[in-house]
Amino acid sequence: MTPNENSRTTTTHHTRTLGSTGPSVFPLGLGCMGMSALYGEADRAESIATIHAALDAGVTLLDTGDFYGMGHNELLIGEALRTAPAAAREQALTSVKFGALRTVEGGFAGYDGRPDAVRNFLAYSLQRLGRDHIDIYRIARVDPAVPIEETVGAIAEAVEAGHVRHIGLSEVGADTLRRAAAVAPIADLQIEYSLISRGIEQEILPTARELGIGVTAYGVLSRGLISGHFSRDRELAPGDFRGMSPRFQGENLQHNLDLVDALRKVAEDKGVSVAQTAIAWVLSRGEDIVPLVGARRRDRLSEALGAMDVELTPADLAAIEEAVPAGAAAGDRYPAAQMAHLDSEH
Repeated sequence: MTPNENSRTTTTHHTRTLGSTGPSVFPLGLGCMGMSALYGEADRAESIATIHAALDAGVTLLDTGDFYGMGHNELLIGEALRTAPAAAREQALTSVKFGALRTVEGGFAGYDGRPDAVRNFLAYSLQRLGRDHIDIYRIARVDPAVPIEETVGAIAEAVEAGHVRHIGLSEVGADTLRRAAAVAPIADLQIEYSLISRGIEQEILPTARELGIGVTAYGVLSRGLISGHFSRDRELAPGDFRGMSPRFQGENLQHNLDLVDALRKVAEDKGVSVAQTAIAWVLSRGEDIVPLVGARRRDRLSEALGAMDVELTPADLAAIEEAVPAGAAAGDRYPAAQMAHLDSEH
């Protein structure tokens, strides 16, 4: 990586490597989903400005899915890269999820991991992104009708052809992780990991480490729930999927925001924000973990980047654990129908 000369990270932050075979990346990645889908309307100009600001700060990994806004997010990233300075464009790495089937109305209709489908999805993504390769390519959810070996094998063929650089996985359990790694080198597992989503610590994370597979952690602020910015009386915009998320419902929401209030006290003692504390905690879990921050605006991006300057002492970590103990959250991280698609939860 060669950060541009204006980067705040040139001398102060080291890169992290995604597994034993993956690329070296900036310690935080930018998750771009919210710029196109699931959180209500987004400002296109501000979204592109945020991607540019991230690249200017040294961020390398841009994460998306071909089904985010039915291709809208890839087109947005493609535009942002075309209009970015050449140095920033060259340092950008794209991480793409595929396989989700959508309806005209915006619903989800399952997943397709057949080799022919993999090649088809890839062709469309390359076109929308305006690039000749994707740096990390992964199926968003395991297709229960297709062995993971076949899906990963198809991506491995794309690696050999030069259309993909590295193979990733998303939301898979330890057994699937082992089966996939037996087919081809796996750079990273993308999976939810935060103070209130710590299930991977039991079996999945140890297995990933045993196999030399990195982790790109999404949901590090639990979709804004533990950002410190979500109020108890907030009304969600139409189309915001948090309106169906169990953790944002009724008594669950009140309980979870009580946890945030406890975390806020720890953050205030450190002189940092709640979001920075939560992101810094994920950063502290290991050099093999790269948190993805879903900033849609430059001010939120700036706040997230500040988390890299937060040093958590053993006393700080103990206070955070006391404020938000493992397993303390109320409600599942997805509605029941979506939980059923998570290989990582079975």
